[in-house]
Amino acid sequence: MSESPLDAGVMLPASIRAVLFDFDGTLAPNLDLPDMRRQVIALTEGFAVPAAAYADRYIVEVIEAARDWLIAAGQSAAAGAYHKQAHELITEIEISAAADTRIFDGVPELLHTLRTAGIQTGIVTRNCRPAVLQVFPDASSLVDSIRTRSDVTHLKPDPRHLRICLEDINCVPEHAAMVGDGALDMRAGKALGLFCIGVLTGSADADALSKAGADRVLDNVVTLSA
Repeated sequence: MSESPLDAGVMLPASIRAVLFDFDGTLAPNLDLPDMRRQVIALTEGFAVPAAAYADRYIVEVIEAARDWLIAAGQSAAAGAYHKQAHELITEIEISAAADTRIFDGVPELLHTLRTAGIQTGIVTRNCRPAVLQVFPDASSLVDSIRTRSDVTHLKPDPRHLRICLEDINCVPEHAAMVGDGALDMRAGKALGLFCIGVLTGSADADALSKAGADRVLDNVVTLSA
């Protein structure tokens, strides 16, 4: 494969025309997801949903599975109340954390470097839009597309989350790369055939990222910059 250096820190395939970034753990410090999960589980248990109904799921999927269980159990009113409270809870946690969080040093410069090089950028995150923009107020002016939980029906690791962002910037998957700190980022990227880059500033180590499909693993996202 022909490769050309974007900078001294990394080599990208010459075909790359767009780079999609995860947010938490990649462009900014990670949320305390284990604590968020504990709070969601506590709420879910309060509605007497059995653990088997939502076991081994990501946080948003726990909420959806628990709501579906309540509906199937004939508790539609409870399902609606639970779904509303659970989403309000995770949004409140995200926005509260955002008040004390800032993007990693060098991220704006990285995005400017990519744009100058003719490479479009996108953010694909399971976080909510208000929290992302609180942490990174300049995101809309530096990134070509932002697709948060607030903007999509299907969340990564469902590859449709990435695909809709690529459609926003009119880029086909074979000309795009995915950068993220989690195995789910790598799996979602590989499902679309993207070049995948893992970073070690979040939830996964190099071995987990490589096993999930990372083509490269970097210490941090700023390694992509000049």
